[in-house]
Amino acid sequence: MPDTDAGGFQERFYTSSDGLTLYARDYRPDEAATAGRLPVICLPGLTRNTRDFHPLALLLSADMTAPRRVIALDSRGRGNSAWDENKANYNLTVEAGDIVTACAALGVERAIFIGTSRGGLILHLIAATRPDLLEAVILNDIGPVVEAEGLARIRDYLNGSRRPDDWNAAADVLKENHGASFTALGSEDWREMARAIYRDIGGRPVADFDPAIAEALKSVDLSQPLPDLWAQFDSLSQSPLLLIRGENTSLLSKETADEMGRRHSRLIFQAAEAQGHAPLLHQGGIPAAIRAFLVTCG
Repeated sequence: MPDTDAGGFQERFYTSSDGLTLYARDYRPDEAATAGRLPVICLPGLTRNTRDFHPLALLLSADMTAPRRVIALDSRGRGNSAWDENKANYNLTVEAGDIVTACAALGVERAIFIGTSRGGLILHLIAATRPDLLEAVILNDIGPVVEAEGLARIRDYLNGSRRPDDWNAAADVLKENHGASFTALGSEDWREMARAIYRDIGGRPVADFDPAIAEALKSVDLSQPLPDLWAQFDSLSQSPLLLIRGENTSLLSKETADEMGRRHSRLIFQAAEAQGHAPLLHQGGIPAAIRAFLVTCG
């Protein structure tokens, strides 16, 4: 498993159970500095990647009083992980298996997990199948019920957005798609988001995921109720849980968030003010909420 020092983190490569090369960023302070604290593992959304977590990972790994090892993972077909020739493998079950493989490859027996959107859905499956891995969980704007309206918005902008010719245009495209729900963001925030979402190929920004992932959303029948994961969510009942919900989200309803609180007696709720789906974890009061939550964990 080769790695390279990229400044602030090490790049790690490991192999999935079916032979794909997968990628992780490993923000690993000196082991003595972590004083036995459990690592934090970050799982990104549907078409997102490790760069989404970079500002938060730096904050947590360089914390003056309680630094932690932070690992951010690129799912297959995203970021620096290999694209899968079998497009049917872009599913929650296979991707949950990849997380288990990553833990084994990176020497993690138990951790605190952060799951943004699809990453949080994957954590529902891991809670049901490998609860021994979960010390605590942070769900970022996701729960056991996905609202069709929110999924339709994701489908439409992934498949319908114009392709930017330069980095200024990339920031403009993101603001066009998300500006109404992310009123907290300024110009520099949109540029930073563009650098997280797009890959630089010859000076031009290109979406950093296998297009088949977005294409698959076109076949989802949103006129029918989507399957829920309440049974899997109930498997999280033994783990401390922090739920972050965007104030302007259309993917996680208030009704679902309230029901999650009723079912999970240890759930802590954090609103992401002036943000939609999915909230940026280094904005507003979210970093402080995450730090406070981590203090209660191992």
